[in-house]
Amino acid sequence: MVHGMLSSRNQWMRNLDTLRDFCRPVVVELWGHARSPSPEALEHYLPEGYVAQFEAIREDVGAEKWFICGQSFGAGLTLRYALEHPGRVLGQVFTNSRSALADAETVATYRENATKRAQLLIDHGRSGLEKIPVHPVHAKRMDDDVKNALLADAALHDPAGFAKTFQHTSPNLSIRERASEIDVPTLLVVGEREEAFKPSRQFAEATINNLQIAAAPGGHAVNIQSADIFNQAVNSFILKHSE
Repeated sequence: MVHGMLSSRNQWMRNLDTLRDFCRPVVVELWGHARSPSPEALEHYLPEGYVAQFEAIREDVGAEKWFICGQSFGAGLTLRYALEHPGRVLGQVFTNSRSALADAETVATYRENATKRAQLLIDHGRSGLEKIPVHPVHAKRMDDDVKNALLADAALHDPAGFAKTFQHTSPNLSIRERASEIDVPTLLVVGEREEAFKPSRQFAEATINNLQIAAAPGGHAVNIQSADIFNQAVNSFILKHSE
């Protein structure tokens, strides 16, 4: 289970207790996020570096095959893992992620913004993180206990790791050009209140093979805002595709 940008393992705090009833959740934190280190070598931050790290985690937990789940930014990484290691994936779940399905024009914008945000962190350090719109300090539709947990984790974030993430992960995250190659069972849990995601949803529906969609009355953080619907959809999906 891979969280999004400026989030942490507490992205899943509304989901883990339910998921443990029918699977063994494996929760990671991205480089520079909360408890994870910030490696110096830039190749760690490339999507291919993350794919290699996920594969090492799979081997470490002793799973021949597993389900993978990506939220927002994290979906770009899990979708790429499924493209590179389809034989290891029983099925994949992802939520609203414009960055994972971004077209060339949007990627160019991300690249420009990434350079600016990296410089913001170089200039301002931790205070620069709070200026980024997806920082949990700006969350408006989130219960206090979840928001406070994410804010506590945000205090652990490493600006240097984020600068490298913006420079080397964000501009290379989109799998749009390869979306038609996806052939593992895929569940998209959509937060329907996020209007900006609708074009990406339409693209996914038209392009990704073997795609199932579960819609919920939530926004970008649909697994938090509509946790019961997310949990039930994932439960049904895993039971359907488990070997």
